Amino acid sequence: MTEICNTQNQFDKIISQCRDIFAKKLQDYGASWRIMRPESLTDQIYIKAARIRSIEIKKDALVNEGIKPEYIGIINYSIIALIQLQLGTSENTFMDVNEAVALYNEKANEAKNLLFAKNHDYDEAWRHMRTSSFTDIILVKISRIKQIEDNDGKTIISEGVDANYLDILNYAVFGLIKLDEYEKAESL
Repeated sequence: MTEICNTQNQFDKIISQCRDIFAKKLQDYGASWRIMRPESLTDQIYIKAARIRSIEIKKDALVNEGIKPEYIGIINYSIIALIQLQLGTSENTFMDVNEAVALYNEKANEAKNLLFAKNHDYDEAWRHMRTSSFTDIILVKISRIKQIEDNDGKTIISEGVDANYLDILNYAVFGLIKLDEYEKAESL
């Protein structure tokens, strides 16, 4: 039970950090993301996951940004994608900050509920996984989304695009939790 409470606190902390960045960028850029089609958001998430994988393999980055900002981007783009699936794309990029943050919170809570339902069934197995596995799973989920998008959103037996975005979001949270834990262990 302690680990589950810890996961809840860790999830909430990470989402709070991601939401803060989302809200600040919303103030800087407005809701410019409202123009983006889901396919473009899938590609944005792909770019971030591919960069994480590249850094993991090469053990080096020439751009002075680590893996954490990429996981944060994956979380925020996943939430934006979920919002876009709900609202549809729009040429109107005005959205009240409070409305956007409320939608953000709605999608983050949906991901959190899914995370804890799966954690119950899997006994937090993710804690024994490598962060590189999270990256690979995210890339697989992106590949699945692209296939579903290419099939005009139709599936025969599989979950839809929204379920894959939720899983991607949660795997990115797991990645950030593990990176934070590694950093804490190294500083001891």
